[in-house]
Amino acid sequence: MALRQTTLKIKQMIDDLHEQFLTMEGPVNKKDFDFFYKVKEETSPMFNLNYQWLEEAEEFVKNRGVSVHPNQVKSTHENMEMLILHSYYIDVEKKRFKELHQSSHYVLDMILNDLNNDV
Repeated sequence: MALRQTTLKIKQMIDDLHEQFLTMEGPVNKKDFDFFYKVKEETSPMFNLNYQWLEEAEEFVKNRGVSVHPNQVKSTHENMEMLILHSYYIDVEKKRFKELHQSSHYVLDMILNDLNNDV
């Protein structure tokens, strides 16, 4: 199923972003256009993957007896967008970043669990 693969890719992506957040020097100059274009280029596939996950996950949780609520899917999508941006701009406290990371993983794991039970 496509959602399983997308969810696994998303989990790996946010783990990579978490590692980047912890190791990257920051905060960066937000007026640095070269950095902005670098971020735009590198994050574009991430935002596309995140949007793909949103569409697939919304379709999966709609009209099904699964443990994930549609609002959780939307919130997780938004949290992952923040993870993408914060991992480059390092403009949020580590505690907040970790909370976004953990809550995203929680919902992603619930989706994977529901997928396993749906087979």
